[in-house]
Amino acid sequence: MSTASLSIGLLGAGRIGKVHANAIASTPGAKLVAVADAFAEPAQAIADEHGVDVRTIDEIMDAGDVDAVFITTPTDIHSDLIEQAARAGKAIFCEKPIDLSVERVRACLAVVDQTGAQLMVGFNRRFDPHFQAARARVTAGEIGEVEMVSITSRDPGPPPLEYMARSGGLFKDMAIHDFDMARFLLGEEPVSVSAVGSVLVDPEIAGVPDIDSAAITLVTAEGKIAQISNSRRAVYGYDQRIEVHGSMGMVRANNIHENTVELASDGGYTRAPLMNFFIERYMAAYIAEVAAFVEAVNAGTPPQPDGESGLQALILAEAAGRSHAERRVVDVAEI
Repeated sequence: MSTASLSIGLLGAGRIGKVHANAIASTPGAKLVAVADAFAEPAQAIADEHGVDVRTIDEIMDAGDVDAVFITTPTDIHSDLIEQAARAGKAIFCEKPIDLSVERVRACLAVVDQTGAQLMVGFNRRFDPHFQAARARVTAGEIGEVEMVSITSRDPGPPPLEYMARSGGLFKDMAIHDFDMARFLLGEEPVSVSAVGSVLVDPEIAGVPDIDSAAITLVTAEGKIAQISNSRRAVYGYDQRIEVHGSMGMVRANNIHENTVELASDGGYTRAPLMNFFIERYMAAYIAEVAAFVEAVNAGTPPQPDGESGLQALILAEAAGRSHAERRVVDVAEI
């Protein structure tokens, strides 16, 4: 495998596939060489933009000029593609979640372990420079012992109902990023989960069935608490904030606005709106994520976050769903 340039095949040419194609193109040491998709038009659009081949999935898996694959297909085939890539000797990046079934993820990770494949799961928020800077202060001990974590994650609006019907629901599709971030910031594993949810944005979401608003509490064995607030509607923009409270202080990362201009007048103070959605807000994180993957693969070290991180976040999502459905606190050990 070349250490000068990691050749990548992209599996999936939808919205998130386009994001990763652009991130790969922006990353030194990464080279997109081929793209595959069930639909010809989006695959050709990425191929034309980046000057790469359109191939089938099997052709990419068998190709000698492809070192790694990026899996950005619909969730229901992630685990199958991971196993195929692992057996083909490819390094693997897979968008979250690995699968909607905890047991299926465990079986998939067994194949990854057996083949010795390198697998990274796409929890891009770990690579956001603002969140990273906040965590660096936590790990440096600047706020003492972590006691409470607060995470706010609210989308400007809900995705299409057709997408929600196959996404696994709010806990596994949307909040799974926040479960990973809670683990990232707490520094230890939650042992219990309590979740409540409602349909407050669009009554049709109840028929998916799904929810669009949720509040989740995670507690670790030492009693550390993480609180997560999710909504599919934030009329003021893409609301992404974290706060970590400790024995010696607090650190927070606030929302990112379109620009830093502030106007003061007799009407008060006004600022630019928030960035509108995840592509704008987290583009730097996607690029940093690709760079970390390339570095790990070239060094032969396990990429982070790995398959186990994907499994643990899904377990928390499963526990949250059970808590919401059964109206009780769920021990993570049950899952």
